[in-house]
Amino acid sequence: VQLQASGGGLVQAGGSLRVSCAASGRTFSRNIMSWFRQAPGKEREFVAAITWTGSVIFYGDSVKGRFTISRDNSKNTVYLQMNSLEPEDTAVYYCAADRGLVVSKLAAAYAYWGQGTLVTVSS
Repeated sequence: VQLQASGGGLVQAGGSLRVSCAASGRTFSRNIMSWFRQAPGKEREFVAAITWTGSVIFYGDSVKGRFTISRDNSKNTVYLQMNSLEPEDTAVYYCAADRGLVVSKLAAAYAYWGQGTLVTVSS
């Protein structure tokens, strides 16, 4: 699976942004898809994950109630809608894919990664 993230940019605090991750490969619809983020000088942080049917979704504590993950298997794309953005959300956002059956919040569990898209939230 090859992943291409897009949609990052500069937004003011309180604003919204949607990032996308387009995947290539016939098995996309069977992958668990996740978003992670990494701010300068910090470790990569779990943001959200969605199973291939969309029936199971997890969020990191820092984004619960503000971010929404979704996927469109017909378009081989996963989305992350980010609302009420805060300066602390500034980071490079990475999408990742896992062919396992259990959702993991650990970056090491994911075999496939996109190149990342930068989201900057100004105060």
